[in-house]
Amino acid sequence: MTDTDFIITVSGLTKIFDGITAVDNTSFSIRPGTTTGLLGGNGAGKTTTIAMLLGLLTPTQGQIRILGEDMVRNRHRVLERLNFSSPYVDLPKRLSVRENLNVYARLYGVLDSHAHIAALTEDFALGAFLAKPYGDLSSGQKTRVLLAKALLNKPTVLLMDEPTASLDPETADWGRARLETYQAQTGATYFLASHNMAEVERLCDDVLMMRAGALVDQGSPTQLIERHGRRDMEEVFLAVARGETAKFQQSKTPS
Repeated sequence: MTDTDFIITVSGLTKIFDGITAVDNTSFSIRPGTTTGLLGGNGAGKTTTIAMLLGLLTPTQGQIRILGEDMVRNRHRVLERLNFSSPYVDLPKRLSVRENLNVYARLYGVLDSHAHIAALTEDFALGAFLAKPYGDLSSGQKTRVLLAKALLNKPTVLLMDEPTASLDPETADWGRARLETYQAQTGATYFLASHNMAEVERLCDDVLMMRAGALVDQGSPTQLIERHGRRDMEEVFLAVARGETAKFQQSKTPS
């Protein structure tokens, strides 16, 4: 395969803070229309990797290409086709949910924003608190608003950090179903950091395992479970986090 077969291509990605290597020479590629999970314990380099993919941090070394564009030099060309969702990144607290969605719709240049916000309000069951200040919502309600916000511009690529955190199991399952429906309808590509291994097994076509800033394994959930001789992804996660596996050899264009 060539780089044109992938929607995201990362080569030799490295980030060093004050002499400490947060991400170490990481390379991977992601096919369009798939969901890729990024797993690792605290300090593994997940958040730094996502920040570099979004263009919020400049790599010390390496290259990131999304939708064919270099994200260091030309990220402005693709930002309208990207979005990000994380319950750890708040919206303006004094604005109502409706006001927040309207503001972001204008920022994203969404056409027919009224109709689109109405559809998202129904899809994510926001109607009961649409007029409430965002800061007054429960953590679960905030997560639903953030997911709706992330789909405002109908992104081609959606990066997510713990997208269903703070949701009860039933609502989390409902949120995953909404993400699955959107992907099936649009062919969107998802890049997902999560500590919920059931979520990873359900949503992810491919999984990247990180430890101490390095990519140490990669494969589908089924492949990783079989390779490590474990019963599920939670056991695989623990094995990798504890260093009970050898570092695998990265390839520049994974098959």
